[in-house]
Amino acid sequence: MFESQRQEDIDALMKTDTEFRRLYRYHHELDSKVHDVAIGVLPMDDTALTRMKREKLLTKKRLQRMWADRKHFIC
Repeated sequence: MFESQRQEDIDALMKTDTEFRRLYRYHHELDSKVHDVAIGVLPMDDTALTRMKREKLLTKKRLQRMWADRKHFIC
């Protein structure tokens, strides 16, 4: 996520916005778990995996909105 953004810009927002930082870390945690399920390290039923993927997507969308709002505010 945010591959096209400079890491220092992301880090700066994480330092100043605690909600962005919390959501960013939460998204990373969900991403790691989804990956672990995919490679067979973490057992999980399909329903739980679907819920986790949905939560990950909602978190990503919220982060993207926060990023866009930040960029709009700065410009």
